[in-house]
Amino acid sequence: MSNNEPKTETIAETENFIAWRAEEPDGEVTYHVELNNVTVHFFEEEWTEFLELVRSLK
Repeated sequence: MSNNEPKTETIAETENFIAWRAEEPDGEVTYHVELNNVTVHFFEEEWTEFLELVRSLK
């Protein structure tokens, strides 16, 4: 892995979905949720808000 590539870590995974985080070379952390053939990308502040939304689902 070169210094220009993000360091990635899987947060959670099911048979059909995966959530992972990436530490970008500039130090920013981004979050990603893969839902079948769609990937949603979040900056850290957006990720926090997204988690609040998911926790409120019933």
